[in-house]
Amino acid sequence: MKLLSWSAIVVTVLGVAGLVFGIIFITQAGSAEQEIAEEIQPLTIGDVDARYEAVKTSQMALAMAEEPGIQAGTAAPSTMYNYLTVQRTSLGLARANIGLAGFVRMSGIIDIIVGLGLILAGVGLFKKGQSIA
Repeated sequence: MKLLSWSAIVVTVLGVAGLVFGIIFITQAGSAEQEIAEEIQPLTIGDVDARYEAVKTSQMALAMAEEPGIQAGTAAPSTMYNYLTVQRTSLGLARANIGLAGFVRMSGIIDIIVGLGLILAGVGLFKKGQSIA
């Protein structure tokens, strides 16, 4: 009987902690996405993937044309090749950050669901302990 009450308290506290962490994760994901959106302006978050693929295609085509000379030591990378490489890298980092913010948001949602489940389980254990007594 006493053990059931302590178990109920521990489960409920873990549920509340999960709920709080979920809310924090969702809030942080929202502010991260806002910061990303500000940093990549005038590009929007929805346009990042398409822009990345376009830059990747251009950069790869230019690399195919310039790479033999670069490897042979007879030419240096062109300014456009360097520009596209930097742009591709920056867009890739933006894509990774957007994905990470989405992952944090999803983790927050899962934490809230698990937290609510634990709270309900703790309340159920507490009621079960009360009915046994």
